[in-house]
Amino acid sequence: MIDANGDQLGVKSKNEALDLADKANLDLVLVAPNAKPPVCRIMDYGKYRFEQQKKEKEARKKQKVINVKEVRLSPNIEEHDFNTKLRNARKFLQKGDKVKAAIRFRGRMITHSDIGKNVLERMAEECKDIASVETKPKMEGRSMFLMLAPKSEKDNK
Repeated sequence: MIDANGDQLGVKSKNEALDLADKANLDLVLVAPNAKPPVCRIMDYGKYRFEQQKKEKEARKKQKVINVKEVRLSPNIEEHDFNTKLRNARKFLQKGDKVKAAIRFRGRMITHSDIGKNVLERMAEECKDIASVETKPKMEGRSMFLMLAPKSEKDNK
């Protein structure tokens, strides 16, 4: 058993422990139920829960939410259209979002998947200064995808 100050009181019976906690106007909390003998602690349980919730809230504040933005291309995309899509992708990456570059093959374009792969590789090449390739271009059905993740400060050094 451990008292409110963190001092060990030794092995006590359940009734003795409850009496000590009651005298201190605190709660008896089972800390390690699987230990031999089980470990109990005298503490203000409401205050303990409040502090735990506060720590969890702080941890959530420090978490960074990463969104995945999609940029759709086509295998026969023209230069100006490609530059517009590239500009959007770079803007998303600088904001800290991941970018999913997707090419949808329609009709007989699927037979020339190498052209689509070249477009995706060109997109990755143009963004390589601010992004790293998370997944290489791969086919899923009639679409081909490439995932780009923004480079962190560690990667830039």
